[in-house]
Amino acid sequence: MTDFRGLIRTLTDAGVQFIIVGGAAATAHGATRLTQDLDVVYERSAENVGRLVDALDSHAPYLRGAPAGLPFAFDRATVQAGLNFTLTTTLGDLDLLGEITGGGDYGALRAHTVAVELFGAECLCLNLDKLIHVKRAAGRPKDFEALAELIAIREQRDDD
Repeated sequence: MTDFRGLIRTLTDAGVQFIIVGGAAATAHGATRLTQDLDVVYERSAENVGRLVDALDSHAPYLRGAPAGLPFAFDRATVQAGLNFTLTTTLGDLDLLGEITGGGDYGALRAHTVAVELFGAECLCLNLDKLIHVKRAAGRPKDFEALAELIAIREQRDDD
């Protein structure tokens, strides 16, 4: 089970710049669907990648679904050379995304965020309109299933 509080606090306490996207963002906006992992788009500067790597170091990040024993070093060079990482950690599953379909990277998404307080930490979350847009762009069945509820939440807010 993913410790959302632990993951979010680990990242925010280390000063990592990130945006919550995916199911956790939907939940932050009031959706009732359960999610099993935390999806974040992280800012890819060398300084931020360093903070990210240092923050997760004690939580044993490893490639989710990879065979046990497969050599994997979660370090600055690996993150800078890669883009998107689906990880398992001692705090649970974390998807580190350098960019997302329909939204782009941290810089492109930053203007489409809202500040939210989660577990006593202030962090950025994709706003509802952009979340709907990227879910639609991703085109996966699970994203289409989530769309109806997200659109209903937006319509309810528009009526208020």
